[in-house]
Amino acid sequence: MNLKDYIRDIQDFPSEGIVFKDLTPLLKNPDAIKYALTALQNFLGDQKIDKVVGMESRGFFFAPMLAVQLNAGFVPIRKAGKLPSASISETYGLEYGKDTLEIHTDAIQKGDKVLVHDDVLATGGTAEATCKLVERLGGTVVQCNFLIELDFLKGRTKLNAFDVQSIMHY
Repeated sequence: MNLKDYIRDIQDFPSEGIVFKDLTPLLKNPDAIKYALTALQNFLGDQKIDKVVGMESRGFFFAPMLAVQLNAGFVPIRKAGKLPSASISETYGLEYGKDTLEIHTDAIQKGDKVLVHDDVLATGGTAEATCKLVERLGGTVVQCNFLIELDFLKGRTKLNAFDVQSIMHY
């Protein structure tokens, strides 16, 4: 199955000059979902995973499904101020400014083997900040995997210390 057939390009979204990779056509097709989920899981081989971390918000589509398939817990990474309990934060740079991500302090236990998942790897800032949060809580990032990687943005370079896997490359 060619999953790129289920990705729609949206010109000038969310701002002029950006070509947004819309994965909602993929999400409407149960066969495409199953195929993508299997591909993401296969990247891990036989590695044991304790927690699957998904980044707000589109990382929440596949991360919980991966967690169920891997018999692991799901941990959401949220934007600042969205988590109800004690949390730690990591601020990272954007092209024009900064953003902050948070994780509950009890979400990862020391020694947990963690899969970090998001829908798209672009500049790598979100994934890098997420990996730092996991490590600050004592977890080990086993892999970062993505549905889509925008190779021309070179986000993978911020994740050199980790196994990075992506299904589709643009």
